Amino acid sequence: MKLINYLIVVLLTINSIYGQEIPPISVYTSKDYNAENQNWGISQATDKHVYIANNKGLLEFDGASWRLYSSPNETIVRSVKAINDKVYIGFYNGFGYWQKNNQGVLEYTSLSSDIDLLEDEQFWHIETLEGWVLFQSLQRIYLYNLNTKEFKVVQSESQITSMYKVRGSIYYQDHQKGIFKLEKGISKLVTKSDLVIKHDVIAIYDIDNKLVFVTTNKGIYYLDDDLLKPWNELLNKKTKDYTFYSSIKLLDDGLVLGTISDGVIIVNKAGSILYVINHKKGLTNNTVLSLFQDVDQNIWLGLDDGVNTIDINSPFKVYKNASGVLGTVYASVVKNNILYLGTNQGLFYKKNNSEDDFKFIENTEGQVWTLKTIGEDLFCGHNLGTFLVKNNKATLIGNVMGAWKIEELSPNTFIQGNYTGLYVFEKQLGKWNLKNKIEGFNISSRYFEFLDKHTIFVNHEYKGVYKLLVNEDYTKVSNVAIIGSIEKGIHSALLKYRGEILYSYKKGVFKYSLKEEAFVKDDILSTYTSPENYNSGVLINMQSENKLWGFSKKNVVYVEQGELSAKPIINRLSIPFKLRKGISGFENICKVSQDKYLIGTSNGYITLKLNDVNQNKWSQVVISQIKNATLTGNSKNVNLLEAGVFDNGENNFEFICSVPVFNEFSQVEYQYQLEGLSNVWSQWKSSGNVLFENLPFGTYQFKIKAKVNGVLTSNTATYAFKIAKPWYISTVMLFVYLLIVVAFSIFMHIMYTRHYTKQRERLLAKKQREFEMEKLENEQKLTLLENEKLEADVEVKNKELAGSTMNLIKKNELLNNIKDELLKGEQKNINTVIKIIDKNLNHTDDWKVFEEAFNNADKDFTKKIKELHPSLTSNDLRLCAYLRLNLSSKEIAPLLNISSKSVEVKRYRLRKKMNLENDENLTDYILKI
Repeated sequence: MKLINYLIVVLLTINSIYGQEIPPISVYTSKDYNAENQNWGISQATDKHVYIANNKGLLEFDGASWRLYSSPNETIVRSVKAINDKVYIGFYNGFGYWQKNNQGVLEYTSLSSDIDLLEDEQFWHIETLEGWVLFQSLQRIYLYNLNTKEFKVVQSESQITSMYKVRGSIYYQDHQKGIFKLEKGISKLVTKSDLVIKHDVIAIYDIDNKLVFVTTNKGIYYLDDDLLKPWNELLNKKTKDYTFYSSIKLLDDGLVLGTISDGVIIVNKAGSILYVINHKKGLTNNTVLSLFQDVDQNIWLGLDDGVNTIDINSPFKVYKNASGVLGTVYASVVKNNILYLGTNQGLFYKKNNSEDDFKFIENTEGQVWTLKTIGEDLFCGHNLGTFLVKNNKATLIGNVMGAWKIEELSPNTFIQGNYTGLYVFEKQLGKWNLKNKIEGFNISSRYFEFLDKHTIFVNHEYKGVYKLLVNEDYTKVSNVAIIGSIEKGIHSALLKYRGEILYSYKKGVFKYSLKEEAFVKDDILSTYTSPENYNSGVLINMQSENKLWGFSKKNVVYVEQGELSAKPIINRLSIPFKLRKGISGFENICKVSQDKYLIGTSNGYITLKLNDVNQNKWSQVVISQIKNATLTGNSKNVNLLEAGVFDNGENNFEFICSVPVFNEFSQVEYQYQLEGLSNVWSQWKSSGNVLFENLPFGTYQFKIKAKVNGVLTSNTATYAFKIAKPWYISTVMLFVYLLIVVAFSIFMHIMYTRHYTKQRERLLAKKQREFEMEKLENEQKLTLLENEKLEADVEVKNKELAGSTMNLIKKNELLNNIKDELLKGEQKNINTVIKIIDKNLNHTDDWKVFEEAFNNADKDFTKKIKELHPSLTSNDLRLCAYLRLNLSSKEIAPLLNISSKSVEVKRYRLRKKMNLENDENLTDYILKI
């Protein structure tokens, strides 16, 4: 293990870490733009949209989204040139231009379809000059007149390697004859130097009134009379091993040289190399096929694999150690014009603001936590302990592991927080030594601050904030208490700013109140972040300039006091965490020179010039396209130049908006509003695409604004449109509905009248029925009463009949008894009495009385029995009447003045006449009638 550590130290010591602070690079891969790898040409239109010639077609980039347009014959697009509102392209066997229609979509027009091209001709360069557009292939140059639409053709007997626009003229290289200049469509030889005949010239420039030639592998020369002389001999010497493939001249007359396998070289107008940027420093590929500088001076690189953009004038610079030897930067400081970096690999240094390589300081391998200057001394807080750094050498002055923070008590004393508590260091006789541990507190003390001379606050992100009372000589903690007014928090921090102790975590920044003896939320400072934007509570007090720095997911923030008020001003820098690539909770920043700051990252650092940040050059937000769709999924592009009117079913809209910003450290945010749906602006968001679904009918105006790095654009883009009412509530249908309502009203009136009439008739009929029913009930009651009276009469008559019958029976029985007794006496006198008795026994009169009473009681009987048995005699009917009264033969005999036996005979004869069965009772039969 010792051998391994020794070898690491040796390697770090003998190897300087080569690196260079370079401008930020924006990277776009083939997955980002959804096309193929190779990109042959780049141009920019007046709306700042960038167009790129790709193997798969023409790419358009508006700063937010990419769009791909295939070439007409689906071949590789080799060249592109945006001129006014047209984008000209050259490809295999053809050339023409794309132009946006009113929907913001490019439409293609061919210029080569009506002319004869050579077989397998490809067009590699496009230039414009004095109303002409020139298309260069390897055999010809086609000149197209924008006004007359006519063509001229410049032919070459050998290969035309390239075409250049210089000093308002067109130059080209004939591989066998030299460099020519077109004058009025005629080729004029400029130079036939062996250099331009034997070697390809990729570019010609006018620099300081010199015609400068950039060759592929022989360097850069300028034309002096008919001789080509080195433009900068030192540059040619430094680049002799490079092969150039592409080049552009910058607006400041500097050059960008794209190589075949070594990335890109940027030189100033004097020929001095400013940057060498390759794959190790951030490019996605080392083969640079095309170069372009846009209106904002960004340098675009069309690579063999992807598209990159270098923000050459950015206030930010990036130092990237691709080898990983430097590691993650945890601390930095400048002392005596030496820049020190404390990383997880150790302590490194180099001369400040130089291109020197970083060098490793021996004995410091491992994790560096902090760097602190006290007077003329520089201290390094390390995992191994505490080092004093002098003359770029480190001496261990305290071997207590885990040296966090160092806080000066006096010029000769400081307290240090370590993994196991607080320690006191003292300088005696010019030498620093560990004096003692402050006993009574053994918790890791990364953050601590003095409330007063003997009161110390210590923050532990997993335990909370402690309040310690220490004795006079800082040897012992007399009291330890947890402060309950504040919660513990991951990545929380504690520091002193402007004499007040601040505690920062995900819920905000809290200030300790002596009056309340508690932490109270500071509403202004807490706005620097939010729970959803929280990354770390780390705050850094840069006392030299009274700035307080903080870090969120989206920004680096610094707070400074206002000039006219005590209210702090919060400034935001667009350096999101994904670009900082640091370690959450260990963010760090230091000032390295006037207005220049350094922020540590996971593989190096970022520098920024504060006064140059937030200079908003991107003043316009635009609506690039609007897509309208129905619920069935049918989609179409919308005319951007006029207010739209859409059917009710066409109520889904996607607004594609952008600000043409192409910088790595430029953060664009959008805010929108749809008047007619809501009068409230949306929250700020990073995407410029806005979708509305199922909008109701009505009139709308879409508004969108943007801000770049917190600075609002100068405009608000708008689009007005209207969604028609559904067909069922259109004006025509409303009129139809009105007619229907009127007709229905009339119909209902008629129906109501008819219904009312019928209802009245029904009511009258009901009343009539009720009246008739009442009448019927009354009649029935009257009938019932009459029947009851009749029944009573019948009952009376029946009683009378029964009485009469019984009287007759008794009378006849009495008379017969008297007669029988008289027959026993004297005949003469008796005969007279018997005659009287016989006279009274004559029952004819009695029968009439009986018959009358019987008929009154049962008047229908005689009639019914005559109908059933017409052969019955009056005597038979008399017998039937007596049987109807359910009289026995014995009772009937006196009534008929015959014997009971004679009655039985009569009954028998009556049965015969009635044809009754033997088992059928005569009396029962008569009673049933």
